[in-house]
Amino acid sequence: MNAIVAHGDRLDRAEVPAPESAPGHVRVRVRATAVNRADLHQRAGHYPPPPGKSAILGLEAAGEVVEAEADSPWQPGDRVCALLAGGGYADEVVVPVGHLLPIPEGMDFTHAAALPEALATAWLNLWGEAALAPGERVLVHAGGSGVGTAAIQLCRAFGNPCWVTAGNTDKVARCVALGAAGGADRFAEDFAARVPGWTHGHGMDVILDPVGGAYLERNLRSLAIEGRLVVIGLLGGRSAELDLGRLLVKRLRVVGSTLRSRSDADKTALISDLRARVWPLVESGEVVPVIDRVMPIGEADAAHRAIASDATFGKVVLVFP
Repeated sequence: MNAIVAHGDRLDRAEVPAPESAPGHVRVRVRATAVNRADLHQRAGHYPPPPGKSAILGLEAAGEVVEAEADSPWQPGDRVCALLAGGGYADEVVVPVGHLLPIPEGMDFTHAAALPEALATAWLNLWGEAALAPGERVLVHAGGSGVGTAAIQLCRAFGNPCWVTAGNTDKVARCVALGAAGGADRFAEDFAARVPGWTHGHGMDVILDPVGGAYLERNLRSLAIEGRLVVIGLLGGRSAELDLGRLLVKRLRVVGSTLRSRSDADKTALISDLRARVWPLVESGEVVPVIDRVMPIGEADAAHRAIASDATFGKVVLVFP
């Protein structure tokens, strides 16, 4: 099959062996995949795939089932999108049956490919790890990212006031148009100074943070009593000084979370919850994929540069011929 592989500092298309079938899995012909910042980290050697999983880049895909067991809930011809541990930048991928979602009627492969990773990450960490309750206030860092745009829409749908940080005022305005209550330009404003005004002195109940070290002190300062900080990335470094006194006095929780390395069983449970609780919102159009640009799979290298530039809003999708 054809896949994107690294040749030195370039990404090029090349012939590679097709993935082997496995019990409880289906084979999917990939029509589109989406770029995640984790792909850039893996390419740089900092985020290897879990043991036994494909080393090919790509954490989500959309396409058609082409091979399945007779008693599988999915059959050849079904239009699906998939949460992957790897392998999305290839013509075919073999996926556990529980990691697939049906593409809503009327949605194309391009838009469906932008859904699984962002929605699964937002749902897992806000409603799973942080146990977000109705009405609680949320701060989403990197609001213009794929996960950020998904989180904003889910917060709006489930009645949670949401604020964001983003890379410029235009991105903040676009986040507000998606449903955020407001936000701060991370280069021009100190978000922690804005939180008391946004929340009328209450503080944030939950913060979703892909930045890490650089934001830790301000995140803890911004949390309400019994607030929860969920760290899902380390774009701002992996180390920071932790004020344990603040942690104790405010009864705070700091949670570290990754999705890719979770077990197949955990991901199956997550996708099942997503299908029951979130997929109706996707099918109705209340939650939509936010796509910055669509590029041919052969331009994966340029797509990575676009993500690295921080100039995108939403997802970058790669389509197959």
